[in-house]
Amino acid sequence: MGHFLFFLLLFVPLSLFLLLYVLIRPRPTRVPIRGRNVVISGGSSGIGLAIAHQAASEGAQVTILARDPKKLEDASRSIQSATGNSNVTALSVDVRDFAAVKRALESCSSVDVLICNHGVFVPQELEEQTIETVKYMLDINLLGTFNLIKAALPIMKKRKDNVPASIALMSSQAGQVGIYGYAAYSASKFGLRGLGEALQQEVIADNIHVTLIFPPDTETPGLLEEQKSRPSITNILAESSSAMKAKDVARKALDGIKSANFVVSCNFDGFMLSLATSGMSPQRSVLTAFIEVVAAGLLRLVALFYQWKWYGMIERCHAKEKKYVLNGCRMALDLRCLQLS
Repeated sequence: MGHFLFFLLLFVPLSLFLLLYVLIRPRPTRVPIRGRNVVISGGSSGIGLAIAHQAASEGAQVTILARDPKKLEDASRSIQSATGNSNVTALSVDVRDFAAVKRALESCSSVDVLICNHGVFVPQELEEQTIETVKYMLDINLLGTFNLIKAALPIMKKRKDNVPASIALMSSQAGQVGIYGYAAYSASKFGLRGLGEALQQEVIADNIHVTLIFPPDTETPGLLEEQKSRPSITNILAESSSAMKAKDVARKALDGIKSANFVVSCNFDGFMLSLATSGMSPQRSVLTAFIEVVAAGLLRLVALFYQWKWYGMIERCHAKEKKYVLNGCRMALDLRCLQLS
C-alpha cells in the first residue's frame, strides 16, 4: 500500500509536468538586446529611464521617446555618462499623435525591442472625475500604445536577421485588479492585457514576442504627487503593499523581456497576483504553469479574502465619513440655534 501511494504521489505530478510541457505555447526563447535598438517611450524619467540605463549598460543601442525635449536631453546625457554607451538617441514625440510617432520610429535604424512605458495617472472617484480627464488617461495609456505598436510593426517585421524581437507593455498591478479611485486608470491598464494577448497571436509567426509588465507602486517623480491627490480610501488600501525602486523594476522588466515571458511580476505580491489572474494568458514556463494549475483553487480563496478585507475597509471609511458629516450638520444647527436665541 505504501509503495502504491508513493508511486501515485510521484506519477501524478510527473504526468502533469509532461502534459504541460506539451501544452505550453509559445515555446521558450530568448530575446537578445546587445547591439540591437531598444526603443523606450516615457524614457526620460522613472522606470523608462531606469530601463534605458540598464539596456545601455548591457550594450544595447537605446532610443528614448518623451514629450519634453529638455528632459530628454538630460536623460540622454545621464545614460551616456553612467554607462559609457554613446549609442543613445532621444526623440521628442507625443504618443497621442500617430503621424508624429510614425515619423519618429521611421527615423530609427531599426526597432528590435519596443517598450511602451509611457503612462499618466490621475487618481479620483469616477463620479468626481471629469470625462476629459478620463479621455486623457485612455488616450495616453491605451491609444498611445496602439499608436506605437501600429507604427513599429512594419519596421519590426522587415528586419532581415529574424532574431527574436519584443514588444513590451508597461501595465500595473492596477491592471490586474481594480482598486478604489483607479476606475479610469485601471480600465486603461486592463486594456493592455487584452491587447497583449491578441497581439501575441498575431505576431508570433514573425518571431515577435509580447511581454506584459505589472509593477507595483514605484518610487518615481510622479508617485509623491499621486499619493497627495489619491482619495483617502485609496491610500488606506495601498498601505498593504510597499513601493519599489525604479531600478529594481527596470531590472525585473528587462530580464523578463529577454526571457520572452508574457507576464513579468516585480515582487512576491505581484507574482501571487499574476498566478491568481493567469486565466487564458500564454505561458512559456512549465514550472510556472504547474504552479498556476495546482494553486488555482487556493489562490481563489486568498483573492476572496482580500476582497473581504478591502470591502470592509471601504465600508468603515464611508461610515466614518457619514459620521463626520452628521456631526458637522449638528454643530452647524446648534450654532444657528444659538444665533437665533
